[in-house]
Amino acid sequence: MKKLLPWLITMLLAITLIVVAVFLVFGNSDKETTAAGEKKAEVKQEKKLSAKEIVAVSSDMTDIKTNLSDATFIVQIDFSFQLDSAKTKAEFDEIKDITIKPIVLMTLADTTPQSLSTVKGKTQLNTKLKNLINKSLPEGEVVNVNITNFMLATI
Repeated sequence: MKKLLPWLITMLLAITLIVVAVFLVFGNSDKETTAAGEKKAEVKQEKKLSAKEIVAVSSDMTDIKTNLSDATFIVQIDFSFQLDSAKTKAEFDEIKDITIKPIVLMTLADTTPQSLSTVKGKTQLNTKLKNLINKSLPEGEVVNVNITNFMLATI
């Protein structure tokens, strides 16, 4: 029994440490998940805009025609950008042709025709554009990017 006692103590200590570690890891992730869920719910409640308010903070970019990464395909696409405020929209409209349009063209040039054939690919394009444009805006941010017109054709 004297030889078995240190092994039993070591085993019980190891099991206790594992259980404590599991509670620490999963206990924190549940709190973070709950906090993130509450924050998302608050954002959704705050961002309810009327149709007039959406129009006041939205800007359109139309008639973009360019080749995709596969040079045999051409895309004609229109976008609608929803911004966080009217002031941001005014600044966005000022730099739209000199800053935003080149970002859109370069992003489309890196896009494959196959990715634009799916809803998931178009959603990824919208998210990528949103992130790239937000980095280049002097103030405010793009809240949402939508494709309003889309045509993909071969040359």
